[in-house]
Amino acid sequence: MDQAHLELPFFEPAHRELARAVAAWSAQARPIDHADTDGACRALVRDLGRAGLLRYCVPAAFGGALPELDSRSLCVAREGLAYHDALADFAFAMQGLGSGAITLAGSPELQRAVLPRVAAGEWIAAFALTEPEAGSDVAAMQCSATRDGDAWVVHGEKTWISNGGIADVYCLFARTGEAPGTRGISAFVVTPDLPGFEVAERLEVMAPHPLARLRFDGMRVPAGNLLGEPGEGFKLAMRTLDIFRASVAAAALGLARRALDEALRHARSRRMFGQTLADLQLTQARLGEMAADIDAAALLTARAAWRRDVQRLPTTREAAMAKMVATENAQRVIDSALQLHGGRGVQRGQVVESLYRDIRALRIYEGATEVQKLIIARELLKAAR
Repeated sequence: MDQAHLELPFFEPAHRELARAVAAWSAQARPIDHADTDGACRALVRDLGRAGLLRYCVPAAFGGALPELDSRSLCVAREGLAYHDALADFAFAMQGLGSGAITLAGSPELQRAVLPRVAAGEWIAAFALTEPEAGSDVAAMQCSATRDGDAWVVHGEKTWISNGGIADVYCLFARTGEAPGTRGISAFVVTPDLPGFEVAERLEVMAPHPLARLRFDGMRVPAGNLLGEPGEGFKLAMRTLDIFRASVAAAALGLARRALDEALRHARSRRMFGQTLADLQLTQARLGEMAADIDAAALLTARAAWRRDVQRLPTTREAAMAKMVATENAQRVIDSALQLHGGRGVQRGQVVESLYRDIRALRIYEGATEVQKLIIARELLKAAR
């Protein structure tokens, strides 16, 4: 993968070194068995942990690579891993997202118990926010937690939970009722060995990765597993997503860059009408659009991460812009790459066919494109007031 964009002033030498480390890991990584997503993800987490790459998902105090979470490092790692394989990116990203709330608000005891294992690849992490009737509308959450002595008793369901069924630790969000809407939600650390925790259903999607619907029937969670204060769960979830949303854009960039490289390789070798596909002006125009779409998204992504890391400013609007533009542009780039491959592009086993399935979910998870548009508009209106 071309890494010229890392020479932009948004990035530092350490980020370029990380990109080289990811590329080196990818070059020697074991083959990924996409038919066994559970096994593949377990193996990927172990391998990424042994390689030291998961250390970028937690702070240095708990085995991490840097003093605190660095959005640019997360972006660099995810872009390189997504270029290699979307499942490798998934395995990396969920270690950070799944443990991010513990990094931000966990007690020292919880942080010491969980984060070093996440960084080493010994534990798999998950982020349990979405419900059957509460996806983009988090305020509609029905899963509840009620205080009972030295524990919280949880009832309800979660769905579309990445790493559901294979995770060793979950950050779970439930309604505790301190106030209406999002102000009455709290966050907890739970493990699948707690009585009342059930994997109700495993979910299959077009680009396979571990997903599940979870059910909680009177699950007792120790009071010390509360993250932050009661009623602050929604704010904690949004803080976590703000850190990782720009990295979703970076993952989309990795997929798009791979698609462009595949398209260039195919266009230069495919003979037709006495010349190569790359000699046709329509092909050149399409390649030019693809390259511009990637660069535009890359600049928005780098800005969002840099603004958080260096300027220490809120990035709600900037991360939403990056996520929206990068995922939508990547969908367009990958579709163009598949079109240039002709019939070969829709054949199972072709890289562009796999990329076409991989990109689709990124336009939905961690806030669908439509939600990102609303976030951007609300931030604009807030600033105008």
